[in-house]
Amino acid sequence: MRELEGKTILVTGASSGIGRAAVGVFAGHGARVIAAARRREPTEAVVEAVRGRGGSASFLPVDIADAGSVDALFDRIEADFGGLDGAFNNAGVEAPMAPLADTPVSTFDGVMGTNARGTWLCLRREMQIMRRQGRGAIVNTSSIAALMSFPGASAYGASKSAILAMTRSAALDLAAAGIRVNCICPGATRSEMSARWAERLPNGEADLARHNPMQRIAEPEEVAEAASFLLSDRARYINGAVLVIDGGASLG
Repeated sequence: MRELEGKTILVTGASSGIGRAAVGVFAGHGARVIAAARRREPTEAVVEAVRGRGGSASFLPVDIADAGSVDALFDRIEADFGGLDGAFNNAGVEAPMAPLADTPVSTFDGVMGTNARGTWLCLRREMQIMRRQGRGAIVNTSSIAALMSFPGASAYGASKSAILAMTRSAALDLAAAGIRVNCICPGATRSEMSARWAERLPNGEADLARHNPMQRIAEPEEVAEAASFLLSDRARYINGAVLVIDGGASLG
């Protein structure tokens, strides 16, 4: 089923991991995808791969931590595409693991500036566009780190918890105008970020998988498919939801 047929969908953080997979998955479901990221070369590579399969994708640069860059992205989207049917706010960064007492202020500011403030900046412009249209769907990427505690992850967990709060508030703001806002909370998912986490563990990725009831970590396409559903008209009565995609890891 091509559940996003004819829709214009923005993906931030499109250069790797879940965002990279989402560009391919959304295009496969018929969307015209705007792949936005800081890194041009890997993002253009995924765009070219999508086009090679007959899909529709375009690259636009953005650094979501920079308000001017975010405004430039959405100005370009309105000029070139005329609006947005959906947005997947997926861009984010991790923070070095450290006890809260030993975490530098600069680390906290950096991860909050991208994950929380950057998502807020994107949401603000997306919702302005969608309010004028009278339609639209948004999916934000949080994390199971917003739902359960991990030692040394105070800054990252705080940033992802902020995304949950923003999602719920935003879901109420424009629901009557036909605009839905939902959130996904992935667990460990194969990506550049998870590879860096695995490097800190004695047995690498095997240790990440060992703590999951399914004894594996997620493939990024599995997470992207869930986001695709929430952006589609099949989810037209789902608003303000938090979908956990972790193989049951957060149940323990």
